[in-house]
Amino acid sequence: MDWWEHEKAAEAEGWRILCGVDEAGRGCLAGPVYAAAVILPHGLMIDGLNDSKKLSAAKREALFSVIIEKAVSYAVASASAQEIDEINIQNATYLAMNRAIQKLDPVPEIALIDGNRAKGIEYISRCIIGGDGKSASIAAASILAKVSRDRFMQELSKQYPEYLLHVHKGYGTQKHYDQLRAYGPSPVHRRTFLKKMH
Repeated sequence: MDWWEHEKAAEAEGWRILCGVDEAGRGCLAGPVYAAAVILPHGLMIDGLNDSKKLSAAKREALFSVIIEKAVSYAVASASAQEIDEINIQNATYLAMNRAIQKLDPVPEIALIDGNRAKGIEYISRCIIGGDGKSASIAAASILAKVSRDRFMQELSKQYPEYLLHVHKGYGTQKHYDQLRAYGPSPVHRRTFLKKMH
């Protein structure tokens, strides 16, 4: 497969500066949602690049260093648990994505977004379903978002050790639910995500 197929298609239409955008932590019960935006040098092949979910933590960490070293520009941003509760996860994801794109220099002319919806994106954009497994730019963004968020959750775990956030990174694992039942929610839990909890 051609990791640059979607970038080439956009460039064939006349778009010169494009970025890939992806998020991490959307489905979590705790912590912020993260987004990353990346502009890669055209045609750059990064060995082992893939959707962050298909890579081991060690491989993601190694690729993170390569991506930030080789990218023309990259940025990571987030929306907090409080923002998620106030404006919902969909809008908070757009907020994080817009914050990341906004930090890029040069400003991208078009953003390739992982997923099937981008109505809250303030930039010209194109959705690519499963983009983190099809586009080099989006795959790079998925790794930056995931690694940055995992690192943040490890730090957060030191503040709230009883929830074991460094283990499950805030996802709704059985252990996480057990800790929530034992201790109740912390200030970094998404209240709107806990309504269904029994």
